[in-house]
Amino acid sequence: MSPFRRRGEEGARSGTPADLLVVGLGNPGAEYVGTRHNLGVEVVEELAARYGGRLRAGKERALSDEVRVGDRRVALAFPQTYMNLSGESVHLLVKRHGVEDPAHVVVVHDELDLPLGRIKVKLGGGLAGHNGLKSIRAHLGTDRFCRIRIGVGKPPGRQAGADYVLRRPGKAERAELDVVVQEAADAVETILTDGVDAAMNRYNTVDRAE
Repeated sequence: MSPFRRRGEEGARSGTPADLLVVGLGNPGAEYVGTRHNLGVEVVEELAARYGGRLRAGKERALSDEVRVGDRRVALAFPQTYMNLSGESVHLLVKRHGVEDPAHVVVVHDELDLPLGRIKVKLGGGLAGHNGLKSIRAHLGTDRFCRIRIGVGKPPGRQAGADYVLRRPGKAERAELDVVVQEAADAVETILTDGVDAAMNRYNTVDRAE
């Protein structure tokens, strides 16, 4: 059964639903902190810091909290299932926070197919072989969720993509990614206040004004 059920059904939230569920993909554990694969987590942590949230462990197999952005409710989450099983947690989070429209789920993740430092906002469509996204699609029964893709570029030489994203970037790259994490958090705010189309218009243009 689709998790996008009407409120009042079993397992669904009975109170006011969240306006947005923002999920930062990554792997739990100290060894993954600061790696390219955990950039989505850093965006969620940045949003929590901006709005006084504190990510805590819950029944949804995630560290999560709900914050207020103006008069909007925004749920923030970091699945603790490891990347490839992210959908197990997202399915539970959707029910807990009463999300009825998959477009109100925003998944933030690293992207090998984008140059370092680029951000793209996308609604639905192909998953580019990303196992975390595949898991979410499988558990939600749809790919019509929103994505914020953070470019990390291609691995150098013959290095495997999996090894590349699980490593920490060098100092110069890290400095650039710190800026991009802030921009991705800004993109979430744009989706919340102005909608997905406005966010795509702003962030998907290569030569956008800084």
